Amino acid sequence: MPTAAETSHRLTEEVLAIIEAGVDAELSDDKFNDYCMQIFALHYETNKIFREFCDIKKTKPGDVTRWQDIPMVYNDVFKTHLVASFPLEQSVMACLTGGTTSLTQRGRIFRDEDGKKLVFGANKKMTGSYLFPDFEDGKRCRILILAPSPQLAPSMGMAIGMDQTRTHFGTEDSMFLLGKSGIDIKNLLKALRESEASGVPVALIGATAAYVYFFQSCRRKKMKFKLPPGSRICDGGGYRGRFGVVTRDDYYAMVEEILGVPGTHCVNVLGEAETATNLFDDALRRHVKGLPPHERTRPVPPWSRVLAMNIDDLSPLPDGEVGLLAHWDLANIPTVLSVITDNLGYTTDGGKGCEIVGRAKIENGKVSPLPDEDRTLGPMGNSAIFRMLETYSNFSIDLKMRFAKDPKVEPSIREEIEARPGSVASCPQVVDEILVAQSNKEAAKLRDASLDTFRDQTERPLDWYKSEEEKQDLLDHPAGLKSEKPAN
Repeated sequence: MPTAAETSHRLTEEVLAIIEAGVDAELSDDKFNDYCMQIFALHYETNKIFREFCDIKKTKPGDVTRWQDIPMVYNDVFKTHLVASFPLEQSVMACLTGGTTSLTQRGRIFRDEDGKKLVFGANKKMTGSYLFPDFEDGKRCRILILAPSPQLAPSMGMAIGMDQTRTHFGTEDSMFLLGKSGIDIKNLLKALRESEASGVPVALIGATAAYVYFFQSCRRKKMKFKLPPGSRICDGGGYRGRFGVVTRDDYYAMVEEILGVPGTHCVNVLGEAETATNLFDDALRRHVKGLPPHERTRPVPPWSRVLAMNIDDLSPLPDGEVGLLAHWDLANIPTVLSVITDNLGYTTDGGKGCEIVGRAKIENGKVSPLPDEDRTLGPMGNSAIFRMLETYSNFSIDLKMRFAKDPKVEPSIREEIEARPGSVASCPQVVDEILVAQSNKEAAKLRDASLDTFRDQTERPLDWYKSEEEKQDLLDHPAGLKSEKPAN
């Protein structure tokens, strides 16, 4: 019988082949289901936290025959537990999720060598297919990046992902243009003017908020550009309303007004650190292929499935009905197969596509499927979402103890953690703080604290702890180590 490590490596190689076949390849439901069953069995065997969760749910390999019935792990569990399906000492890549605090409760998502190949391979394929669908193999362009670099924030998923895009699709003069002190305006303007003068298209990728901030500054200064045909812009991370009310349509209008880039060449990407594959909208790909325009959607690649789940009972919803988006991703071999998020969205085309409408929000005491661009933190307490989250975290004594101090208060895990002083901001929040730090001392403090944390989290998880006792404590109680500090 093969070992768990051998099974994991075999599955990795087979999933990498599926990814390499491309987004238009066919993977039958039966074949996808078979892979899900194999990965479920692997995760049940190797992932202690997941196994405890499945046991509470009274679901184990052999009990289910459909991928839809494999237990879904709520994404906030990653903020409080080390969710890994491989020996943690084999970690080579770490991403830090926002909204958590203390060394033992920062959401650290680790991947081993195979996991790194999967996440990089999946997103190279998705980026090439949806942001550069008109590029022949090996073609490159200048990429201007409005996001922190890996040097500034080594464990930030946004920084890592955009650096991969630069590596695979960018020319040598591609550059990061968002530093600790804000946007590098001098070099950004220089690069845009050079593109105008030379007629050579450029690609801009970065945080949505950074573009909104820049476009509004251009409007105030009555500054516009006319980038050459073929230029494109990709935004991600969402917009939380820090710089005024801007809808998605407003954003596309600003792109065309300030840069001269039409909506057909605007692409939005949805990335979740807890699941491997980023989802891009299909506007540019449809344009390049000569397909008729339609409402933007995010095609789901063959190695993934997405469902919108009813907030009250987690049953799958038909196309067009808004619920919590859940992802089943074969590239999640180093973590868990299925993750349910607090992103509200809906599926399209019989589940072959999806779209996000915002994060879960409360209006008049009820869950509202509306965008939440006007808030920074997620007020999900005393809601159906909290009750669902509690169901998904009640296997952890550590999590339950957190609420014991005040039984009248029932915040969600996200709200309870993000409200703490010193909590780590999410990627888009960090960008917001960077953009206003020069004129806001509080924002500067938050920026520095978060960037320091993103730099601090690059070590392998067990390297902090010298004694075997401390290492075992981490493995047995990943959310509740006795010591809050690394060993000296």
